[in-house]
Amino acid sequence: MLATVELRYDEACTPGFQSRAQRLPTILPRVNPDAIANFERLLAAGRDSALLRFSLGSEYLKIADAALAAQHFERAIALDPGFSAAWKLYGRALTDCGKVDEALAAYTQGMEVATSKGDKQAAKEMAVFARRIMKQRGQAT
Repeated sequence: MLATVELRYDEACTPGFQSRAQRLPTILPRVNPDAIANFERLLAAGRDSALLRFSLGSEYLKIADAALAAQHFERAIALDPGFSAAWKLYGRALTDCGKVDEALAAYTQGMEVATSKGDKQAAKEMAVFARRIMKQRGQAT
């Protein structure tokens, strides 16, 4: 334990060292402040689509508005039930909202959709997220 503290102290004293907090702007997803306004304008103009809703949901997730993101992902899925990326982020938004049962159901359904489309990577990612939820609940995987 002492060596870890010394290492962190030495790192912090190194010229040019940046703490995690200082690096956050490069770690966090890039947020385009105009993107939400532009997407909302398109939606208001009646140009509703699964891709537009997915884009809005993604932008709202970036600014940590998971509840609004979940609404947009839910609409994206209603417009295109085969949109596996929307299922994945819908599950994430629901998890961020604390709706773990709904998130688990979304991941499960999303895995089925992704598998049926041959989208193996999305299915694997959703399986990992579903297992994490079940592990947190103390359920066997």
